[in-house]
Amino acid sequence: MITFEHVSKTYGSGAVGLKNIDLTIYDGEFVSVIGLSGSGKSTLLRSVNRLQEITEGDIRINGVSVTKSGKKELRKIRRQIGFISQTFHLVKRSTVQKNVLSGRLGYYPAWKSILGIFSKADYLMTEEALVRVGLFDKLHSRSDELSGGQQQRVSIARALVQQADLILIYEAIETVDYGPLEAAESVGANKTQTLFWSVIPQILSQTAGYALYALEVNVRASTVLGYVGAGGIGIVLNTSLSLLRFDRVSVIILMILIVVTAVDGAGEAIGRRLK
Repeated sequence: MITFEHVSKTYGSGAVGLKNIDLTIYDGEFVSVIGLSGSGKSTLLRSVNRLQEITEGDIRINGVSVTKSGKKELRKIRRQIGFISQTFHLVKRSTVQKNVLSGRLGYYPAWKSILGIFSKADYLMTEEALVRVGLFDKLHSRSDELSGGQQQRVSIARALVQQADLILIYEAIETVDYGPLEAAESVGANKTQTLFWSVIPQILSQTAGYALYALEVNVRASTVLGYVGAGGIGIVLNTSLSLLRFDRVSVIILMILIVVTAVDGAGEAIGRRLK
């Protein structure tokens, strides 16, 4: 049972999202919230699992206050609240299996989820959920390879494996996408799990690309700048030339070619892998 008692939400700008809402939703009920854009539908729905903080009042689920719960208690509450968004909230670079399996994050400590340690029962549950939504053949496909309708079904499968007592179906009219971070939080993931499951997969490509670029630049700079006296392998090359140690010069040039070629090749290979 969900209970709203004198719930209000006022934003920093002074805009009122909710005003003195009193509402009780009983077990087994199917409730739709209908209204114009900006009438507070999204605020109402997202306040149930406290993705949106309220300004006044109290929200309780089965007698337990969501509003007053600490982080640990809130995480337990969120485990029992499924969240299906029209904007999917999937990590596009991750597989369908991993996105669905993220519905179980709230049941594991951070270190297990980071290492990908889930029970056989959870993997089986993931497969069964994908069978139910007709996507078992996409188990190991990347989520960004799916159509919009298929991605929606993946988000439904994620809610199914969560085994939630309550499911919120958020049909957002606004164009704002709260993204995978909110999806992870909504299933009870802590900050560390949210980082490793929702943030890092999205920034990995850009971060790795920059790191490889920096490495290539530094390898070349070490040669060129060193040759003009700024240090690095280039200064060794310059010294060897001055001493007429052509055998050493040959070895250094060969080493430079090997290193530069290896760095270029590795960068290209990793770049293709991360696309």
